[in-house]
Amino acid sequence: MKSKINYNEYIKEQNLISLFKDLYPICRSITGKGFTDSLRILDKITKLKIKKVKSGTKVLDWTVPDVWNIKDAYLLENKKKIIDFKKHNLHILNYSYPINQTVSFDELKKHIYTLPKMPNAIPYVHSYYNKNWGFAMKHKEFIKLNKKAKFKAVIKSSINPGYLYYSDNLIKGKSKKEILIYSYLCHPQMANHELSGPLLWIYLLKIIKKTGPHNYSYRFVLCPENIGAAVFLHFNKKNIKNIKAGYIINCVGNGKIITLKKSRDGNTLADKAALNVINFIKNPKKIIDFFPDGSDERQFCSPGFNIPIALIMRKMYGSFKEYHTSLDNEKFINFKTIIDTFKIYYQVLLTLENNFLPKAKIQYGTPQLSKSKINLYPREMNFKQKPKNNRIKLMLEILNLADGKISLLDICNNKKFKLIDYLDLYDDLINSGYLKKI
Repeated sequence: MKSKINYNEYIKEQNLISLFKDLYPICRSITGKGFTDSLRILDKITKLKIKKVKSGTKVLDWTVPDVWNIKDAYLLENKKKIIDFKKHNLHILNYSYPINQTVSFDELKKHIYTLPKMPNAIPYVHSYYNKNWGFAMKHKEFIKLNKKAKFKAVIKSSINPGYLYYSDNLIKGKSKKEILIYSYLCHPQMANHELSGPLLWIYLLKIIKKTGPHNYSYRFVLCPENIGAAVFLHFNKKNIKNIKAGYIINCVGNGKIITLKKSRDGNTLADKAALNVINFIKNPKKIIDFFPDGSDERQFCSPGFNIPIALIMRKMYGSFKEYHTSLDNEKFINFKTIIDTFKIYYQVLLTLENNFLPKAKIQYGTPQLSKSKINLYPREMNFKQKPKNNRIKLMLEILNLADGKISLLDICNNKKFKLIDYLDLYDDLINSGYLKKI
């Protein structure tokens, strides 16, 4: 993996915007045409490997549901259309079963979802595993409804046996040890908490494909949230031991803040590599210990698996008022922020690639570095004018701590150095013979 790259060769704002415009209007769910259409669009950026699992398949404690598709949905009040699914697909309760009937207001209100505290927002609601139908709308429109009117509810959907699809892509490296890069693609018509993750994910996959061979193997997985993670874990139980670190990418398109949600153990390789990068960024930061709620870290960090999975986000899911509403739209997302977060992720992967277990050649006493053919240490000393040299300081720390038991990443974190800023130093120490990888 290259330490210095021109990011503009791999990810451009105008390309992100174009891809976003293609994906944003699609009504996605955990199964169905919306999900597969979205995969096909991403496949144009870089080729994806697609897998499928049949409805009714038992995966961990879950069951793959039947496939949901929708063509249209609307609600009429005295023959006037007051909700139109085609204007915004959050208007429908995701996974609503088909219906065509006239109901009273009292019956209708059991199937209408609003946000009284956010009267201008349409909420995102779903009912994947419980049979139901419903609509969502702005609360300011709901309170205008005629309570004496008759309402015609029409939902042209289908729920039938079929397949759940997901993408699982392995880029083989020098080692079978894997880094997992994961995101999900199932939320309808939301920008930050849906599309920002897959947008970053697909371009990170593209750059990893083009910059190998790598020391690690990289597995890029794109699933429907929760059930997709259960599917992936169920069918990869034997390979899970190969995953040494991983990250779930979501909510990377809004906010100056950089948020790290740690893995379950809180001090894993994934946590350490992320901290080694973000601690040297000037943006405000928030470090959060693991909690068993939120995204697919719930599945990966369950006690039986306990995979070292962390999340590097901007504003964390649930921490912004637009979350899971129609206000999480094209105006809420910032494509420059996605690119900035892309750079963070690339640097984290570069950190993982260049980490190793060092052992110094000289274990007794200190090495006479001035005799090295490689210029490692000043040959003339003037302590009255001794310059501050971080390279020398880190070199001495490494040679003192390199007993074959402490990783380079741990040394850099403990001594507050950014690992990838000194790649030439590690090469010089190895080439001089004073350090080796074990």
